[in-house]
Amino acid sequence: MIVTLENFNELAWQKMDNLLPAIIQDSATGAVLMQGFMNQEALKVTLESGNATFFSRSKQRLWMKGESSGNVLAVKQVLADCDQDSILIAAVPHGPTCHLGNHSCFPEEKLSQQNFLSYLERFIGERKNDPVEESYTARLLARGTTKVAQKVGEEGVEVALAAVAETKEDLLGECADLFYHTLVLLEDKGVELSEVMEVLQQRHSK
Repeated sequence: MIVTLENFNELAWQKMDNLLPAIIQDSATGAVLMQGFMNQEALKVTLESGNATFFSRSKQRLWMKGESSGNVLAVKQVLADCDQDSILIAAVPHGPTCHLGNHSCFPEEKLSQQNFLSYLERFIGERKNDPVEESYTARLLARGTTKVAQKVGEEGVEVALAAVAETKEDLLGECADLFYHTLVLLEDKGVELSEVMEVLQQRHSK
């Protein structure tokens, strides 16, 4: 179920000695970032503040992830499993989640190919403000919407040409260029990839 301030007391707190495991997942890529524990107070603070807050078993107090480093986890959604004794939280990480400086506390986990577009979207957003002499992405965005849209059009034509007259490797390369430049255009227009996915999902359900 979706956990809210109205129903969080319905979780299986007594069954779990008032501490539920909370798994944090990157809301964009699906990558597992960390696992902690929450009591009722920590979950309530999380829901109210929008920042993931846990109960520290070693310090015996609440602690907000990023309270010292600034690498907070901005919560998008909180879900309980079918037994209501564990929590799954989708969040946007602002900086590395792991105290060792890694994006995830599970550094061996690899992004699936399906989620790589979301990673690439975030990467493009981070490159937007890089020096233009060092970053192709920043340089392209600095040239404005017309230029970015022109690149998407060019890559679309090249995909079509590769499909009918070139090798599979050429087609793969041109499709990769088209996907990348489309993400740059979305960044330029302030549109998130998730909004496009929502349109696809709506069409698929009809």
